[in-house]
Amino acid sequence: MPFLELSLRCPGREQPRYEAALEDIGALSVTSLDADADTPDERAILEPGVGETPIWPEVVLTALFDAGSDAERVLSMLESFDDGLDLSNASFREVEDQDWERAWLDQFQPMRFGARTWIVPWNHELPAEAGDDAAIIRLDPGLAFGSGTHPTTALCLQWLDTLAAQGALEGIDVLDYGCGSGILALAALKLGARSATGIDNDPQAITATTDNAQRNAVDDRLSAFLPDDAPERQYPVVLANILASALDALAARIAARVAPGGRIALSGILPDQAPDLVERYGEWFDELQVTRLEDWVRIDGRRRD
Repeated sequence: MPFLELSLRCPGREQPRYEAALEDIGALSVTSLDADADTPDERAILEPGVGETPIWPEVVLTALFDAGSDAERVLSMLESFDDGLDLSNASFREVEDQDWERAWLDQFQPMRFGARTWIVPWNHELPAEAGDDAAIIRLDPGLAFGSGTHPTTALCLQWLDTLAAQGALEGIDVLDYGCGSGILALAALKLGARSATGIDNDPQAITATTDNAQRNAVDDRLSAFLPDDAPERQYPVVLANILASALDALAARIAARVAPGGRIALSGILPDQAPDLVERYGEWFDELQVTRLEDWVRIDGRRRD
């Protein structure tokens, strides 16, 4: 039996409002994609930051409804739920269960970050160019918030790969603040970290991180918590791939998690937001550097002793 799929564009700032309406009228799932990507392969799955969604100016929402759902009735229910929604660009199609799964999987190909780090969908063979020392992270696109396709995630993965090349990850504990899918925590473990902790305010992110840890056979070394449940401790390496507003609001809390002399990487930042955050984190960190990839930047530095 085919599903009914609804595609709908909306401003990024309105995404939670549209998603709430879709879920209220019975959508089985709602996926957020970057509306500005040129091709489906470039559309990163939305990776929410701590208390922040989404990260794109305009979003394409894709919602699935039960087989036999009537498109006109779906639109009517949306209008009844919130008559301020713009439904003028709504489009529908029927998708078979198998085709829907295939569409998810086909968006993801093995991706390399730095010298050793590879993100590989569970259904793909290892690339021939992956060496014996490759750090392989297997992801299920159906569970993951972040796949590595977005520049903010790529910047953090590249940074971890560089730390590993310097021997700075071997046998240490890592914190992934705003873990989403847990991809950064997983990468740190595969690159030599002893343990990793993920923190996120979305229970679905905790589930995704836990599932991905099991898939990668590191669930004995990765723990994921909601913010209020997380242990209060410091880490030699901390990553926070969230948005600039959250990085600013949580600066003191994030800085307190970094051990003296420890390393930090911040991402989810637009270039014009970087100077203010460099100044903000300069209260605690030295050697702050800004690295750009496409329209996003990473800030990294070292905690003062």
